[in-house]
Amino acid sequence: MASRWPLAVRAATSTAIPVLVGSAVGNVGAGLIATLGAFTARFGGDRPYLNRGVQLAVVSVSLAAAVAVGSWAAQVTWLGIAVVSVVAVAAVWLCNALAVGPPGAYVFALACAAGVGVSAAKLAPWQLGALVLCGGSVAWLVQMAGALRERRRPERVAVAAAGAAVATYVEAVGSAGETAARHRAAAALHAAWNALIGFQPISGADGTLQRLRAANHALHVLFADTLTATAVGEGASPDAADAARRIGDLMADPATVSSRVTDRAPLGRPRAAALLRAALRPGSHVRHVMVRVAIAAPLAGTAATLLGIGHAYWAIAAAVLILHQGADRSRTLRRGLDRLTGTWVGLILAAGILWLHPQGWWLAVILAALQMTIQMLVVRHYGLASVFITAAALTIASGSHRVDVGELLLARGSDTLVGCAVGVAVFLVLSQFQESTRLLDSIAATVDAVAAAVPHLAADTATLAARTARRDLQLAAIDLRDAVDAAAAGPARMRATGERLAPAALAVEHLAYRAVAACWEQDGRASGPLLGPADADAVARQLRELATALRARAFDATDVAALDSALRS
Repeated sequence: MASRWPLAVRAATSTAIPVLVGSAVGNVGAGLIATLGAFTARFGGDRPYLNRGVQLAVVSVSLAAAVAVGSWAAQVTWLGIAVVSVVAVAAVWLCNALAVGPPGAYVFALACAAGVGVSAAKLAPWQLGALVLCGGSVAWLVQMAGALRERRRPERVAVAAAGAAVATYVEAVGSAGETAARHRAAAALHAAWNALIGFQPISGADGTLQRLRAANHALHVLFADTLTATAVGEGASPDAADAARRIGDLMADPATVSSRVTDRAPLGRPRAAALLRAALRPGSHVRHVMVRVAIAAPLAGTAATLLGIGHAYWAIAAAVLILHQGADRSRTLRRGLDRLTGTWVGLILAAGILWLHPQGWWLAVILAALQMTIQMLVVRHYGLASVFITAAALTIASGSHRVDVGELLLARGSDTLVGCAVGVAVFLVLSQFQESTRLLDSIAATVDAVAAAVPHLAADTATLAARTARRDLQLAAIDLRDAVDAAAAGPARMRATGERLAPAALAVEHLAYRAVAACWEQDGRASGPLLGPADADAVARQLRELATALRARAFDATDVAALDSALRS
């Protein structure tokens, strides 16, 4: 929890400043509207500062635009529902495809919904957008202030986390937690790669960044060495875990494990256009989430309107909150329950704040305290955080004037109930169809990724194409584990499918990581090709045929055991 203090302080400061400025100029309402831009401070907390600055600027402008377009559409109820729904779907597409990070698409849907609500302030849409942009500018400055103290801190933290994750995996080899630890290590290594290369300019790496890249390269090699040793039954090196932690903390020389070649072009992230196109492909998980939101958002708004609830746009926001992350069945149901109960309890806290009607410094302090508490709780205790989220939202929406507290709380409790119910219902109905083939498709995609990487083992694994294939293979293995976990958390039919395909999924996952390790071994050890061209072509052809059979469902359940044995050999 201590590591969230900096983010919590930044969020609180970004919220308090607009309120104080608004109070100082005699327009606290404008200050509260500007706090919508303070959501900017919740993004980019783990990104390198240069990349963070660009991302936060885009987020700030997008929030301002969302509020402005929501205000513009507010005069016609059905137009408002349609606009908030479109913004929500677009935000899900962009945030999930581009890996924007938490809090994700929900914030943009919430900002658009808030634009519908603050239209009562009788300001033009561009004026509301300008106020939000001012609040976003304050949040930008607050989030970027850390660069003055330690410019490379985000990169250093990412490498340290990768070192700890690799060490945990090494220690877990041979235990029941080995698979989960391997998955976390692979994800942490990829996150560190993003921080060191994917989110960096193509040129201009300083000495600190080069040292961190060397450390991360050595951690990849340690990870690959452990994968190889495990595959051949030798077990991990006894000092590998300690070496991983020391290298991650920059307390040991990475060259003791492997030397990184610095004169070859770094492998960057895929272009944004490619990621966005991939997210729209049939079968894409992002596309599935977009469809859920596209149905749930207008349905929640329509239901709230027909029921006579005065804040239909908040019902849309609640539905989007349930769905936007694309979580599995267990986490979706838990988030819906947490949001619902947290909101109802939070209405009591909100009632007390609105009854006191604080102004000036007191209003700024209360909102700052609420925001700080939210940030400290939201990751581990979302239900409890929802109590303070509700209180903060109602204080921002109504803190500048006296309101009928009872009527407002009844409306907010009702729209949250409607939104959560619709979001959960849409998920339960659609996921039965959307998720039914996810695991099998993921297995096939991983087999295809192995087939793409194998030919490089007969040539040069240091080329840009080879390193791209290796990266894509590791990401496919990470996605496969997510699909396995989603199946295990699904309804009875999905759980049965997951159990039936578990041996095949595990075998393919082992194969994928063995191929990743082989690529690193050939690259890092300069050992020469590990396969002959004919052998590599034959293996790749067999794997592509297997992937085709999986996609065509020309794969009987009785063949699972045979597949498991063949892939392990």
